[in-house]
Amino acid sequence: MKSFFDQHPTVRTVLFVVALIICTTPLSSPPLALLIGLVFAQFIGHPFVHLNSKSTGLLLKVSVVGLGFGMNVTQAMEAGKSGFLFTIGSILFTILLGLLIGKIFGLQKKTTVLVSSGTAICGGSAIAAIGPIVGANDKEMSVSLGTIFLLNSLALIVFPYIGHYFDLTQQQFGVWAAIAIHDTSSVVGAASTYGEEALHIATTVKLARALWIIPLSFVVAMFFRNNGTNKVKFPWFIALFVVAMILNSYVTFIQDCGKTLFSVSKIGLSVTLFLIGAGLSTAEIKSVGWKPLVLGLLLWIFISVASFIAITSFAL
Repeated sequence: MKSFFDQHPTVRTVLFVVALIICTTPLSSPPLALLIGLVFAQFIGHPFVHLNSKSTGLLLKVSVVGLGFGMNVTQAMEAGKSGFLFTIGSILFTILLGLLIGKIFGLQKKTTVLVSSGTAICGGSAIAAIGPIVGANDKEMSVSLGTIFLLNSLALIVFPYIGHYFDLTQQQFGVWAAIAIHDTSSVVGAASTYGEEALHIATTVKLARALWIIPLSFVVAMFFRNNGTNKVKFPWFIALFVVAMILNSYVTFIQDCGKTLFSVSKIGLSVTLFLIGAGLSTAEIKSVGWKPLVLGLLLWIFISVASFIAITSFAL
């Protein structure tokens, strides 16, 4: 028996367009956009599902390039020198631990790499960059992003309370938040709650951390070769990301519109998440299971506890 929306496809299309518009407004956010998409897929249906895969792949790449206009090369390279060693160590150990746990759980390699990269570097931005390189499909992207955003939202609320409970200094909390919280937006949110000095330190350390998307992308590209050949598909959008960052750092008229381009790119990511969620059927979601969420949770606990111990032990 056909549903109401199957019988009235025009209504489905109109609602789809309305939801898409909502995802471009300040009322929305990346986690909310993904949630709206998932709800849409379960109860209404995607009217253009046959176009979804190609459109989300292209939009992801364009959005990643646009994110470069929100970064400054000099500021990022000089950022948070006190957190440099913690950043390198936490990224390497988190990714290696993620690969190990993923293998133990029997998770697909792509999902394991996406969740590990998102936890190790900068959440949704890292997943958006790595996803097209490994050839992740909508389900793998949605599961990875959903896992990261769920834990990211929890960290935004919990971290300031933990910092105050253990009486962390502004510097300690800033470095800890930048390392252990996934997305830049939540890092800024948590640090601004803690104090102005923590906000400055957390922001600069996070900028330096985000640069690791670039070498990680090329390393991942080497391991995920096309069709078993020795040729590596060059991640052109990462190269353009670097160009965008350089232009934003040294070209005056680009700097004037850099914030706008960065904001538009964040909207692009939200729209992409909506499209990804809207393309997922109930059967696909059920087939995912609990393992990716447990992987993300274990990695998040590891990086949070390990960085906390290291930061407090060295008395930053």
